[in-house]
Amino acid sequence: MSTPLPTNAPKRQHFSMIRGFHLADVFTLGNAACGVGAVFLAMAYMAKPSLSHFLWAAALAPAAFVFDVFDGRIARWRQTHSALGRELDSLADVISFGVAPAALAFAAGLSGGWDCLVLVYFVCCGVSRLARYNVTAEALSEGADKVKYFEGTPIPTSVVLVAVLAWAAWQGRVGDAVWGGAWVLGPWQLHPLVLLFALSGTLMVSKTLRIPKF
Repeated sequence: MSTPLPTNAPKRQHFSMIRGFHLADVFTLGNAACGVGAVFLAMAYMAKPSLSHFLWAAALAPAAFVFDVFDGRIARWRQTHSALGRELDSLADVISFGVAPAALAFAAGLSGGWDCLVLVYFVCCGVSRLARYNVTAEALSEGADKVKYFEGTPIPTSVVLVAVLAWAAWQGRVGDAVWGGAWVLGPWQLHPLVLLFALSGTLMVSKTLRIPKF
């Protein structure tokens, strides 16, 4: 006969979870908040096109990057590395540097059928890149506090793509006037600008490209 759990067991688990959070994790959540905010602003732009909505959404990408940089430095400074922190960081990065840039690209007019496939590919590459990093981080670090190099480009490099979209919006080159125009390939449209996302995704999952981590 199994012994019933104490009635306060769920409460203990809840408080244990809270105690598992560190200062670095607060910055990680700030990263995630920026990504969610960017997605909301991209949707607001589609509902009522306003350059300020688009530019604010784009501005949240470098803000998320700042949070992402500081959460790692704070974790090393306070020596509070944890599996929870690593998973939080990856989930936040998926939102801020994967989903949010893809949503902004869609809002900018890269919304043809082929565009959507490319954007899905980009996000999936980002997810795969982060999953591989989490699995191999310990081996790549060789016992040090952090890894010595990245296999493939880190997902925060998508900030560059967001900057391109922001500049295009500033120049009025989004929507029907998007840079590169549109190609009709079979049943769907393809905007050549979206190929930057295909390139970014491919570089993220590359195993031959090694980038030193400073």
